[in-house]
Amino acid sequence: MVLDFVVPSPQGTSWGLGGTCVNVGCVPKKLMHQAALLGQALNDSRKFGWEYGQQVKHNWETMTEAIQNHISSLNWGHRLSLREKSVDYVNSYGEFVEHHRIKATNRKGQETSYTAAKFVIATGERPRYLGIQGDKEYCITSDDLFSLPYCPGKTLVVGASYVALECAGVLTGLGLDVTVMVRSVLLRGFDQEMAERVGSYMEQHGVKFLRKFIPVMVQQLEKGSPGKLKVVAKSTEGPETIEGVYNTVLLAIGRDSCTRKMGLDKIGVKINKKTGKIPVNDVEQTNVPYVYAVGDILEGKLELTPVAIQAGKLLARRLFGGCLEKCDYVNVPTTVFTPLEYGCCGLSEEKAIEMYKKENLEVYHTFFWPLEWTVAGRDNNTCYAKIICNKFDNYRVIGFHVLGPNAGEVTQGFAAAMKCGLTKQLLDDTIGIHPTCGEVFTTLEITKSSGLDITQKGC
Repeated sequence: MVLDFVVPSPQGTSWGLGGTCVNVGCVPKKLMHQAALLGQALNDSRKFGWEYGQQVKHNWETMTEAIQNHISSLNWGHRLSLREKSVDYVNSYGEFVEHHRIKATNRKGQETSYTAAKFVIATGERPRYLGIQGDKEYCITSDDLFSLPYCPGKTLVVGASYVALECAGVLTGLGLDVTVMVRSVLLRGFDQEMAERVGSYMEQHGVKFLRKFIPVMVQQLEKGSPGKLKVVAKSTEGPETIEGVYNTVLLAIGRDSCTRKMGLDKIGVKINKKTGKIPVNDVEQTNVPYVYAVGDILEGKLELTPVAIQAGKLLARRLFGGCLEKCDYVNVPTTVFTPLEYGCCGLSEEKAIEMYKKENLEVYHTFFWPLEWTVAGRDNNTCYAKIICNKFDNYRVIGFHVLGPNAGEVTQGFAAAMKCGLTKQLLDDTIGIHPTCGEVFTTLEITKSSGLDITQKGC
């Protein structure tokens, strides 16, 4: 049986079966990212000889309706899959009441009791709010953005997470006035050199950044779709306060685990008091042997959809299919779908230095200029590639980083190579496909330690 219940967001948004990724995460995000990229492609097309006279404009409602229609088809597909596999789908909120027993409450408030031999907790996370005046009343989050029935207009994005930067990039790409308010660093946990490059590209392409500020109050000036909001913010470094007026305020300051209101204390499942995350062993088992957990709620694991899917699949095979394979959480590739995409696999430069010491590493890097950008007259020396190698393990690649178009597609292939133990020599022995962005990794020569210039002069 699957219990799946979406508690509506403070703005009243809820969705169908499939979880965050399908409904309010990767899927609508990537489709909106594509909408923004098409706007850039329209600009480029004139340089390639395409002539069109009339003013091109974007229709928010057309886009969101098409995206929501696609999501509805995915929701239906998930329901069908469950039915085909004879899994009962119950649209109710589950809470443990005693060992092996849960209470399920539907949207009408009706309660049903169920028992089971084993339980898997895969409740994921929901966006965090600031806890300031006006935040839940007037602000939206990624839970609301992708099905927002009106164009958000002038937008303040609060946060520097990948969610914040992806949303800011999309809205700017659709022609909106966007400001990002950042408390400290961009993309905490990611390679900081890459994070700063992502930020500076966004800044050069119309996103405004307010660094070292946090909001202290959101006030409604006008109702409407969108309305008008006044935001008061204070400096993180001193007494200075600023205020601004926006149509929409989007909070993207992190996510909290949905583990605190499901009766885990009633059956003794340990959770991290501070974060709500659940510690598990190497087979995703909690301290209560018949309760397992997968996905974003796990302590010390990656918060990525494909990781949760893999862990869940392998867990099911171990429990009921006689398999022994465990989920491998090492060298998991990921991509941040900012206007210029950032793909990575393995360690950030900071983490590599912490683990292996700087003198034991060699970092190879270069700028590159995608062929498609040359005729379009787009920035040379912006796209960037870097690998981090362990000198004392046959120059094994322990960190892979790329900032450029289609970074996700590029990273996915190299991630497979890293699983196989990729070394610098193996990259050098690989013949590139010309002209592509990915081929840059087969011709890396300049090390950071050499201090040599990496700017590109030709093709």
